[in-house]
Amino acid sequence: MTSMSRARVARRIAAGAAYGGGGAGLVGVAVVGLVLAEVRLARRQLGNGLSDRVPSAEGVYGHGYDIPGEPPLRLAMLGDSTAAGQGVHRAGQTPGALLASGLAAVAERPVELRNVAVTGARSDDLDRQVGLVLAAPGPVPDVCVIMIGANDVTHRMPPTQSVRQLSTAVRRLRTAGAEVVVGTCPDLGTIEPVQQPLRWLARRASRQLAAAQTIGVVEQGGRTVSLGDLLGPEFEANPRELFGPDNYHPSAEGYATAAMAVLPTVCAALGLWPAEEERPDASRREGFLPVARAAAEAASEAGTEVAAAMPAGPRGPWALLKRRRRRRVPEAEPATPSP
Repeated sequence: MTSMSRARVARRIAAGAAYGGGGAGLVGVAVVGLVLAEVRLARRQLGNGLSDRVPSAEGVYGHGYDIPGEPPLRLAMLGDSTAAGQGVHRAGQTPGALLASGLAAVAERPVELRNVAVTGARSDDLDRQVGLVLAAPGPVPDVCVIMIGANDVTHRMPPTQSVRQLSTAVRRLRTAGAEVVVGTCPDLGTIEPVQQPLRWLARRASRQLAAAQTIGVVEQGGRTVSLGDLLGPEFEANPRELFGPDNYHPSAEGYATAAMAVLPTVCAALGLWPAEEERPDASRREGFLPVARAAAEAASEAGTEVAAAMPAGPRGPWALLKRRRRRRVPEAEPATPSP
């Protein structure tokens, strides 16, 4: 599928989400049902090595930067098992802890982490998760990171419904004053036990959803980072290193790879990235594009950021597509309890 074709498909899903359209997945109910069956079978076959326990990573990171009287930055994680960190044994290996620790180092301020993500969550759980974040005592988080979408594909949620619920969650958080960064649906076509042609179909469905998610998020004032790195080319090349014991969830190294992709965008959303790096770099194929085209390009290249850039023009809203340089994120130090 060409970039322009992917853009048209993503635009159609996003439009259906905005205007109440329904419909099954674009690859068809029967096909997605087969993908679902394969993925579930794979997880039954290989999931015995994975504990249901997710390490609790909540607390304050970077306490060495503490300045009396200055509150910490507040980071909230929402979404599914990817955001929760299922598949690792130590709290410091979870994406929330990695992001909080990395953000503290860049900002030179402590970061308080709250994580309401739930293993197995789909986009229809985001309303509840956003409610928990906004109802918590204290200020609204400075930035919220959402990772969602894989379970929407494997459970045959109509993509218009998935994008609508994600867009609503982003709008609520942005209205409350939080910056929002969304890690879009990972590439399910690299789960080893899923065979062709279903592997290709899983990849197509997940990339279509990722592109449509990008349009919905950017239109609500959030930013996206494509998470193909989570189950994408680097995982395909190094499955024993980057997948966890169940060959489905990432390992510690896999989560570190994802955190490296997301951290620069989190920092940019908070105005912590150098100003010169906010300008598009033509040598890195960055630039201003119609949002649907930017979404399609991002979905096919992991680690690509898309953010709103200009008001709507003759070809619709425009976005800035960035391929930010990644920073290595070491395993986080243990957090101190939140005050």
